[in-house]
Amino acid sequence: MEYKNYMKIEFDSKSQNEAFARVVVAAFASQLDPTIEEITDIKTAVSEAVTNAIIHGYESNMGMVTVTCRINGNELEIIIEDKGHGIDNVEQAREPLFTSKPQLERSGMGFTVMETFMDEIEVYSELEKGTTIRMVKKFKSLNVE
Repeated sequence: MEYKNYMKIEFDSKSQNEAFARVVVAAFASQLDPTIEEITDIKTAVSEAVTNAIIHGYESNMGMVTVTCRINGNELEIIIEDKGHGIDNVEQAREPLFTSKPQLERSGMGFTVMETFMDEIEVYSELEKGTTIRMVKKFKSLNVE
């Protein structure tokens, strides 16, 4: 698929980089002339996906998180990848309130939040190879050249 713009960043799986990823993706999305609500939706979904990569993908180990964004017409595609632990059962992990880390007081709502704020979400995962989350946000207004 041909796209109008593309960006890719990679960073260490440190919790302080979650805010960095959220701001970078929001800045990239700004060229689609989003509403405040659309930007908030994107930032929230990216925050959840990056946090999952850091907390669940790498656990206490250090690794890299990759965020790729593409603009296709009035759509923003966001791909967040880790090469960490992977998800044993993706369908179970996507169930509201399911958490593999109850001792960390996690709510188990990460995927539910992503699904709520994005128009599409796909999750690919393989044990000991990592997880890829693909999200798409469709924008109402479009002022892109």
